[in-house]
Amino acid sequence: MRFWLGASFVDTDQFVELARAAERCGFDTLTLSDHLFYADFASPYPYSRSGRPRWDARTHWPDVWVTIGAMAAVTTSLRFSPNVYIAPARDLFTVAKQVSTAAVLSKDRVTFGVGVGWCKEEFVATGQDFHTRGRRLDAMLPALRSLWAGETVALDGLPELSISPTPARPIPVYVGGDSEAALRRAARLGDGWIGNRIYTEEQLDPVLDTLRRHLAENGRTEPFDIIAPLAVLPDADTYRRFAAKGVTGTMAAPWWLATPEEKARYGEGTLELKIATMERFAEEVIAKL
Repeated sequence: MRFWLGASFVDTDQFVELARAAERCGFDTLTLSDHLFYADFASPYPYSRSGRPRWDARTHWPDVWVTIGAMAAVTTSLRFSPNVYIAPARDLFTVAKQVSTAAVLSKDRVTFGVGVGWCKEEFVATGQDFHTRGRRLDAMLPALRSLWAGETVALDGLPELSISPTPARPIPVYVGGDSEAALRRAARLGDGWIGNRIYTEEQLDPVLDTLRRHLAENGRTEPFDIIAPLAVLPDADTYRRFAAKGVTGTMAAPWWLATPEEKARYGEGTLELKIATMERFAEEVIAKL
């Protein structure tokens, strides 16, 4: 079981030190989320009962790839992944060049966590078609892999082209989302799957069954990573049970489970609280697996 640090909603000026601490504590990957702007969204947020986002205009959403570049500069083994990057809200070449550059600068420590997104306003603002985002992502992923491999590709109406720099190793592609379409896309085009909510065991089991069905339908027999945020109290034995179900990694943000004593000592939202709870999580959970 590998542990991914879920760093959504973290203030931008905390990321560099958070990355240093995550590497020291034994986390495998640090993740951050992707949004372009805040507005009074008409699009319903699919992961709350009210349909309203859990954040407001003051919440930080730093650029994913700039932030990964900064964190990569102060670490040596920690990996990075967006959870998830809304690639079809951008054009193919912007995505290809940003991700490739981050992979090169990090010495191949980037995973491409990608999804179709839910916020129509972001697509409208970038001039991309919201309603074809799934089909366009299906077409983007093979083209991105070819470009990242340094290949010359031919695309509609353009001369044969390539990009540089390109990474020394293939960039893993993990598809996010638990809809039927997302699970089918992960099984067909991905190297792994990232869950997009916090799952109880009862919620996760049918998702895994569906994912395995799609993997079998696509003849996938090679290793396939399953990163599932779990609605469990941190406990090594519990994580071992999920590993037996095929879950290869989970996501944690230990500061969300800070004790009252830790909150009183370090202060809510502080970098000090985050690092203290990460160190406790490393001692009580990571070190025992």
